[in-house]
Amino acid sequence: MARWGGMRGYFAAGVDGIHKPMNLGNLMRIAHAFDASFFFTINAQARLSDVQQSDTSHAAGHLPLYQFRNAEDFRLPLGCRLVGVEITDDAVELPRFRHPLRAAYVFGAERMSLSPDVLARCEFVVKIPTKFSINVGMAGAIVLYDRLTSLGGYGPRPVRAGGKPDDIPPVHKWGAPVMRRRR
Repeated sequence: MARWGGMRGYFAAGVDGIHKPMNLGNLMRIAHAFDASFFFTINAQARLSDVQQSDTSHAAGHLPLYQFRNAEDFRLPLGCRLVGVEITDDAVELPRFRHPLRAAYVFGAERMSLSPDVLARCEFVVKIPTKFSINVGMAGAIVLYDRLTSLGGYGPRPVRAGGKPDDIPPVHKWGAPVMRRRR
């Protein structure tokens, strides 16, 4: 059971230099499924009009989409921190990374890494500890799931294997509004 109301902050997902419409649509759908605040592309070679087969949730109709021609044109909201997902020697392994409350995650294209210009703009760089590179949509799902489990209001995992539904705390319920008396 998802606890969407428990997550603080916001996040976005995007891609740098993507070529394949199926991969673009898949990543957009994943971002939508994890409740991203917006999606962005930088130097996309794939056209949005070609993503319908893989973006079955029609993410472009549900969350803002920003397209940037290059890294120089790329902009984020104030306070939003850019997190590159890339296999580099100095990247932090995802299980050891503390996600910023306001973050934009950028993924590289299929056959390429993040462009040097985009990589230079990243405040953090994380890598998924795998033997080799994986599909961009799969990478997006793993990173956004990690964000959800670490910031989404879930407590620590049970000590023993398994778990009970009552181990998850209830969703917060707001009380009646508090009104001040006027003088």
